[in-house]
Amino acid sequence: MLALRFCLLVSFCLPLITQANPVPVSVATVKMQKPVRELLINGTLAADQSARLSASVAGLVSKLNVDIGSRVESGDVLLTLDAEINRLTLQQAKASHKQQATTLADLQRQLDEASSLIARRSIAASEVRSLESQVEASKAALAASQAEVGRQQALLQRHTLKAPFPGVISAKLTEVGEWVVPGTPVLELVGTGSLHADFAVPQRYYSQIDTGTPLTIRQENAGAQTQATGERTMAAKITAIVPVNDPAARTFTLRASLDAKDLTPGMAVFGNLAIQAPNAEPVVPRDALLRDVQGNVSVWVVVTDDDKAVAQRRAIKVRSGQSDPVIVLEGLSKGDQVVIRGNEGLRDGDRVQVTR
Repeated sequence: MLALRFCLLVSFCLPLITQANPVPVSVATVKMQKPVRELLINGTLAADQSARLSASVAGLVSKLNVDIGSRVESGDVLLTLDAEINRLTLQQAKASHKQQATTLADLQRQLDEASSLIARRSIAASEVRSLESQVEASKAALAASQAEVGRQQALLQRHTLKAPFPGVISAKLTEVGEWVVPGTPVLELVGTGSLHADFAVPQRYYSQIDTGTPLTIRQENAGAQTQATGERTMAAKITAIVPVNDPAARTFTLRASLDAKDLTPGMAVFGNLAIQAPNAEPVVPRDALLRDVQGNVSVWVVVTDDDKAVAQRRAIKVRSGQSDPVIVLEGLSKGDQVVIRGNEGLRDGDRVQVTR
């Protein structure tokens, strides 16, 4: 019986003893911060340079130097057209030019002789003026023949199709013996120098994204994978935001540049945009959160009661996610002190001692 009374006395006095000694806790101040929202977007890799190549003149394909998969350098000859008729036309133009030059030289000689005779009145002035006109006409004909020679030389050069930039032939659309005309693609060339990724982003995020928005790109099942996720992650730089939207999908285009190592055009990639919200919201460290079995979230807030620091449990609502600090939607305000360490055994109204 005596032992029972002693136990009751101890159980009655223990809370008084506990309250008499403040509980040491560490606290954090609720701050206002513009939250960063992660947005997952899908995209496709494409070469910075790609072209559907066609011949500059009509002609018969006489030689094809490449096939699908061929790697070429800038200036390499890809295709040659039969140029026999153009070579003959060029020879004819050169002969005509030579003839015009000879005619001009003869007329100029006659004019010089006539000019020396006119002072002695041995030739009519009208004949001299006629020779002068013939010389001018011959000069014009010579210039025209020279231009024709240049035109035929340019046409002859256009019978070869050269690579405009280094890359890989992705499609061959003609064969030797086929007749090709300007504007009809004969080869497709994809550059291997650098790549970009094009993403379709929902329209509602257009005003929240600029070229400085952080972007990481993830490609699944790639080489150099991380053991934890099985994915390769790389940083990218937003280079263009195209406000032209797809009326059906309600999206706009975002283009980003990235390291092209071990990547090829056409690969599907995932982008992760870190979008900063326009308005600041209260945030707390994740260590301050307490969750019960129903999933309700609360924190211990240090308040002043009769000049004493006491703990007060407060239910809050937080934004879902794994970010740290956690965004508080309801229940806390800027400047509130929340307990982040020493909150395991606290009860409402317990005196606390803040330790830094």
